Amino acid sequence: MDQLNRYEALSRQMGAIGAVKRGLARTLPAECPGGSAFVLTLLNHYGDMRMSRVSELMSVDMSVSSRHVAHTVEYGWVERLPDPADRRSRILHLTPGGEAMLAELDRRLNVFLARHLAEWSDEDVALLTTLLARLRDDFGDCRAHHA
Repeated sequence: MDQLNRYEALSRQMGAIGAVKRGLARTLPAECPGGSAFVLTLLNHYGDMRMSRVSELMSVDMSVSSRHVAHTVEYGWVERLPDPADRRSRILHLTPGGEAMLAELDRRLNVFLARHLAEWSDEDVALLTTLLARLRDDFGDCRAHHA
């Protein structure tokens, strides 16, 4: 099998990921779009951080992450605190309101997945989880690679 044919079926199936992502996005509360949900998830996972780190982890320009962070601050899910290492800078911190929104996001996501994957075995769900993590790891920081 040549290199192009090896990935042909996979390439065709990659379009399905867009449909899944759109379905997931529809589960989000109207006041918490995907970018804001991602900011909350990052702060929950990695803890307090500067805006530059959020941009790095989101793999987006600072102007894009700034809009998402501003939205989370506006809703009271994130607060900007003085950075003890550099009082001119700010550290982003997840608030109790942000933790509550994350709990709601998790609940909605789990309901969505349970509804759509109800016929899947535990082993199949575990395999998909493992393979998606491997795919993400192998792609690394996609901003650094160009075709």
